[in-house]
Amino acid sequence: MKRVLLTGATGFIGRHCLERLLTAGYGEVHALSRNQEDRIGAGVHWHEANLLEPEQMQLVMAEVAPTHLLHMAWYAEPGKYWTSPENVRWLQASLSLFQAFAQHGGERIVAAGTCAEYDWSGDGICSEVSTPLVPATLYGASKHALHVMLEAFARQQNLSAAWGRVFFLYGPHEHPSRLVSSVIRSLLRGETARCSHGRQLRDFLHVADVADAFVALLDTEVRGAVNIGSGIALQLKDVIEEIGRQLKRNDLIQLNALSASENEPPVLVANVSRLAEEVGFHPRYDLSRGLEQTIDWWRQEMELQGKCA
Repeated sequence: MKRVLLTGATGFIGRHCLERLLTAGYGEVHALSRNQEDRIGAGVHWHEANLLEPEQMQLVMAEVAPTHLLHMAWYAEPGKYWTSPENVRWLQASLSLFQAFAQHGGERIVAAGTCAEYDWSGDGICSEVSTPLVPATLYGASKHALHVMLEAFARQQNLSAAWGRVFFLYGPHEHPSRLVSSVIRSLLRGETARCSHGRQLRDFLHVADVADAFVALLDTEVRGAVNIGSGIALQLKDVIEEIGRQLKRNDLIQLNALSASENEPPVLVANVSRLAEEVGFHPRYDLSRGLEQTIDWWRQEMELQGKCA
């Protein structure tokens, strides 16, 4: 019987992965949580444990003996995670997690990486095969180091392992300060959405599609790095203006009101050949439909809180 353990199950991507795993044919779906009030999903076997405490994870692994591990947990506080020393703690904790998984008979690991592992000084089209891996931040370096260690550990332990490099995403439950969420929330309140020039080209994928891609990857024998993105280059201003169009509040959008980061790459887009051809994954949401669903979710949330205009 296939038993999967999901870390980060209450996070932005993880909670959507949980929904997919419950219908993906696993005999048992197990998840970690430190707070009972965060637990979601009927049929999930929840375990109270702190991933940063290796002894606790050894106990969970001994109890569950999962055949599959989907590792989504990481330190992700907006504005801080790029440079935080917490990245090193999560690198160490993740290695301990992989060791415990192998010790208790685990077979396949899929973990979340990031486009920040790539060298951003090139043409911006990131390929798992040809783009150099030169992370410019502690976050990217820690993720890259974990991938290198996972590859070596998997070979030594005869494990199957894959690494999903996430690009840009949006959708329900996103942190309010992120770009798409902040613009939607501002316009729903009738407030000005102040943005940069918006000419940056980025690869956006709805979080439900990101979750689907990870679960699909877990259910294959594909190994190594796989980009998780749409493969479509979108200007940020086009994303922002589509939100304004759907809410009929383009008058509240102010481009060039904020300065773009000096080190911000002009283009950052995924080559998704492996995802499409080897994993067989194709997104369900285009930008228009994805933003419509996200706006509807935020509208309901803000109406409950009495924060809509």
